[in-house]
Amino acid sequence: MLNICGCLVHTMPDMTDQVMAAINATEGGEVHAHEDGRIVVTVEDTSEMRASDQIMEMHQIPGVITVTLTYHHFEELDENVDGSSPTKH
Repeated sequence: MLNICGCLVHTMPDMTDQVMAAINATEGGEVHAHEDGRIVVTVEDTSEMRASDQIMEMHQIPGVITVTLTYHHFEELDENVDGSSPTKH
């Protein structure tokens, strides 16, 4: 199962670097861009935590003002993980 959320995180401008470091240190979290205290982040489910729980935890990072969910993608993954497809003979 694939569950990815895109978020816009608003921070206190003088704490943006610390917030980005905390997000990047979280398994499943990744910073993609930032400007003027706004950070574009993706969060994915991990074996330990759902993306929704990670988003809730981002609210607790010192310097975070708001976290807004801007994108959500959810899909069942194919059971065939090796990339090969069955061949008919």
